[in-house]
Amino acid sequence: MNGISSSAISETTESGYIYKNVSNTSIPTLKSGSGIYLMMENGQRILDATCGAAVSGIGHGNARVKAAIVAQLDEVSYCHPGFFKTLIAEQLASFLVKSTRGQMSRALLTGSGSEAVEAAMKLARQYFLELSPPQPTRSRFISRQGSWHGCTIAALSAGDFRVRKNLFAPLLPDNVSRVSACNVYRDLCEGEDIKDYVARLAQELEDEFQRLGVETVCAFIAEPVAGSALGCAPAVPGYFQAMKEVCDRHGALLIFDEVMCGMGRTGTLHAWEQEGVVPDIAAIGKALGCGYGTMSALLITDRVISALQRGRGYFAHGQTYQASPIACAAALEVQRIVQEENLVENVRRMGFYLKHLFRERLGGHPNVGDIRGRGLLCGIEFVADKISKEPLDATLNVSKKIHLRGLKRGYDVTIFPGTGCVDGWNGDHILLAPPFTVREADIEEIVDRVSRVIEDEFAEMAGSKN
Repeated sequence: MNGISSSAISETTESGYIYKNVSNTSIPTLKSGSGIYLMMENGQRILDATCGAAVSGIGHGNARVKAAIVAQLDEVSYCHPGFFKTLIAEQLASFLVKSTRGQMSRALLTGSGSEAVEAAMKLARQYFLELSPPQPTRSRFISRQGSWHGCTIAALSAGDFRVRKNLFAPLLPDNVSRVSACNVYRDLCEGEDIKDYVARLAQELEDEFQRLGVETVCAFIAEPVAGSALGCAPAVPGYFQAMKEVCDRHGALLIFDEVMCGMGRTGTLHAWEQEGVVPDIAAIGKALGCGYGTMSALLITDRVISALQRGRGYFAHGQTYQASPIACAAALEVQRIVQEENLVENVRRMGFYLKHLFRERLGGHPNVGDIRGRGLLCGIEFVADKISKEPLDATLNVSKKIHLRGLKRGYDVTIFPGTGCVDGWNGDHILLAPPFTVREADIEEIVDRVSRVIEDEFAEMAGSKN
């Protein structure tokens, strides 16, 4: 079996599963989902406080989306995107472009978030080849420390989640460099105000352009709210405006990776709406289809599209399941529900309430360093010492233990674990990303369950030391 032992292929890892057969006993078996709850095969009922990985934004088992999928199956389930276009793909693309209120001019419908980021980087490169005269020296990208952009080769090279990345380092291109993330909790200097902090980060980006050679840089790529790798660290006011000024000064593109933080998750349909800038390319996913279809997309400005139209006239990219009719039908119905039920406004209100309750309950806990986020994307960072912000010993696997405790009977709540938020290796945090449909009572239940998990885990750790 290609040198992989039978015992190894039945194990789970932090990032995925390799199945020997359909019965993998090392993780719980999910039977069904309804609303914000998951039913396990053993009868346990678990509150889905993370939507998987911030995916299931309208909850599980939505009848309208199921009906839309069936209706599309009755028409056509697949076609090659290079041979035909479908009405449902046209409708979804039109919906997405209109949702930007004229800021974006085209949508490219892809599959996973990694695929979207990969396509964004290729599109940025092709843009410079289509200019007149072309700029073939532009092949480099600047990303940020503590970022995560996906697991395909280019996306992995752009990211900085070292636990997932370093194993594959010999395979990765060396055309991506990194500057500091916008992380107030860890990086704001004593006596420094936000304006000075933004100016310092902008100068760091400017210095990196100069170091690389401004004529070599395609784009700066960043998450508006840094997700799983940095524990939901939002940008401060003015940050992305300053970053875009640097990019514009040197003719480079700005790419936003909104796969996790976009499509309503952080309180506006598009995360860039809160930043005072419009990226040249935005990658979206996760809450686009909310788990009912494997769907991601790129939203692209006229600046980029016009260059392609004056050049080759097409984007040199294509995938078998691009613009899948079934996934398009699911995503379009999801977005109609989000719009009709005013769920993005609910995300804003419930997001404030979620962080407020967590700060009330856990703000004084000696091992809770920071509670942060935006909308219904909330992160909690743990520390060994609240004053010095010293991270916990990485060998303790605290975030993983909190995740596993949450799945036990009596707690019954999903908690997304993360590591490396300090330097890529050290630092424990968790992520909460409830469905857009939650009400105040749901938020209160989530905060109570998650807080009990955290309090009991640290109490047990303290007891074992004595």
